Amino acid sequence: MTDAPKPELTLDPADWPALRAEAHKMLDAALDKLESAREGRVWTLPPDHIVADLETSVPAEGISAARTREKLEALLPYGVGNTHPRFFGWVNGSGTPSGLMAEIAAAAINANTGGRNHAAIKVEKQVIAWCAQIMGFPNTSSGLVVTGTSMATIIAMKAARDQALNYYSRTDGICGGGLVGYTSEQTHSCIARAFDMIGIGSGALRKLPTNDAFQLDTDALKRAIAEDRAAGLDPFAIIATAGTVNTGAIDDLDTIADIAKDESIWFHVDGAFGAMGMLSDEIRPRLKGLERADSVAFDFHKWMHVNYDAGFVLIRSEEAHRRAFSLRPAYLKGTERGLAAGNPWPTEYGPELSRGFRALKVWAQLTEHGTEKLGALVAQNCDQAVYLAEKVDAHDALERLAPVSLNICCFRFTAPGLSPDRLNDLNDEIVIQLQIMGIAAPSTTRLHGNTAIRVNLTNHRTRRADLDLLVDEIARLGRTLSTVEMI
Repeated sequence: MTDAPKPELTLDPADWPALRAEAHKMLDAALDKLESAREGRVWTLPPDHIVADLETSVPAEGISAARTREKLEALLPYGVGNTHPRFFGWVNGSGTPSGLMAEIAAAAINANTGGRNHAAIKVEKQVIAWCAQIMGFPNTSSGLVVTGTSMATIIAMKAARDQALNYYSRTDGICGGGLVGYTSEQTHSCIARAFDMIGIGSGALRKLPTNDAFQLDTDALKRAIAEDRAAGLDPFAIIATAGTVNTGAIDDLDTIADIAKDESIWFHVDGAFGAMGMLSDEIRPRLKGLERADSVAFDFHKWMHVNYDAGFVLIRSEEAHRRAFSLRPAYLKGTERGLAAGNPWPTEYGPELSRGFRALKVWAQLTEHGTEKLGALVAQNCDQAVYLAEKVDAHDALERLAPVSLNICCFRFTAPGLSPDRLNDLNDEIVIQLQIMGIAAPSTTRLHGNTAIRVNLTNHRTRRADLDLLVDEIARLGRTLSTVEMI
């Protein structure tokens, strides 16, 4: 006698109206948070009871949808702070309330965008076409929505590497190919990490000096290429930066494009946030030469205010891009009709087969707000950076440490009689106190050995009044802390 079959389970709710009510409460809580994003503290450390609630054994039995929603709501006040207008640290985007709508739709569709023939693939292909248009690339270019510029850089550098080695590297490895690449000492660390991850090694990346504006020294670049060729090495990539993370400097993209063309070297632009300046008629001329690149990596989740995470790689040669990644085993065979149509698939342009529907929130952001408004917000942040620099220059206790090239202002508090080390410690402590007190969240960096208070402006909520408050509080804290032993 056979046993009775076990009940068949599902993760769908037994009570859909109850779940709908909880979902509405969660949406209201999320919108309440965003509606009040300009208010209160910038950053708050999660309290002990929140941390303790997370540090439990893996649950064997679940809880109700209502209790789950309560736990989710409890986390809302304890993010990194980047939705607040006085979050100035690093280069974090602020997101938009409208981003919630796209995230809800993407979650409901739950599409794997690695391939096949469905609406999500059509959306991503449209985003790719729009990005080529924005960046001044031909409509035959290819691209891929990815997690961020770090992944985009790996994809671009692999395509550059494989083209340089005539694609034998895909099966045989690089075999000590002698490849070398060039960038500035101000470039983001993701470039060296990409060299490491694609098997070339970070030691093959030449980090060259910069000029007084923190731009790549193009004469040093030409000398380095000549020296490496004379040594029997194979220069394969030049990586320029459109908006360095320290100061916002933009390399001389047009001159570097000329050098890359003359030397037959792949020209890549790290435009993590700065490439979005192409949206602005005012900023675009500063990026002249970007449209000549072989590849560009940038983020939507920074200066286009798309909710995390969403980055992009754009590659001029679709053939070089696809040849670097395409691998279609029998179970991924394409067809002319049916669900396996829609070729080529996104998985042929990057390392992932399983991919979320990131492209939808990018498409929604561009569709709802348009390039004119998004570009105007880029210009607004740049104008605010100039405004802050003017306030710093006019203040007797503040000293600017770098030119304002785009949207970043670097400066420090100064006090007579303090040693260089004491000044560095003082400015580090000012920033920590601003963060702990919830007043503002700038970051720090080092420029010519000096600790700089680094203010990045990539937030559509920031107003000049926020910068006025920042300067006043830095001066107040600086005066107080300079008279006491901090450490």
